[in-house]
Amino acid sequence: PRRRWPAPFARCWRDITTTVDIASEVIALERAALDRWGAGDPSGYVEIFDDGITYFDPFQERRLDAHETRELMRSVTGKIRVDRYDMQGAQVQCVGDVALLSFNLVSYRTDDGRERVISSWNSTEAYRRTPAGWRIFHSHWSFIKPELKHGMSEEV
Repeated sequence: PRRRWPAPFARCWRDITTTVDIASEVIALERAALDRWGAGDPSGYVEIFDDGITYFDPFQERRLDAHETRELMRSVTGKIRVDRYDMQGAQVQCVGDVALLSFNLVSYRTDDGRERVISSWNSTEAYRRTPAGWRIFHSHWSFIKPELKHGMSEEV
């Protein structure tokens, strides 16, 4: 006979497995978008953007809203080449219908038989569950330990 867990334990187990399933699904969506991005096709991201996407990256002076984000993605189509990437330390935190994915991304390119790192990123992607599936409603990219023109200090 199959053992039945008391209700509080069964609910806890269901919550844990649901979180694991959500994390797997969100990470798979992100990897699929990154695969296309590396081939010069940012539409993998555009397809999973929520209608109200907001976006930050270090090349922009301010936050971009939905229309600007989509225009930015269109403007870089065919201009990106990443031969390989490492998604490091991916973590998904879930609250209700929101899943927050954070990770480091190291991108590589191979030219003349030599592989080199072309960029290293911190990324936070905020996904929400919609009737169409998980969609990114906020995306934030920053460089890992950027070299600044002038040293930063909190001293006066």
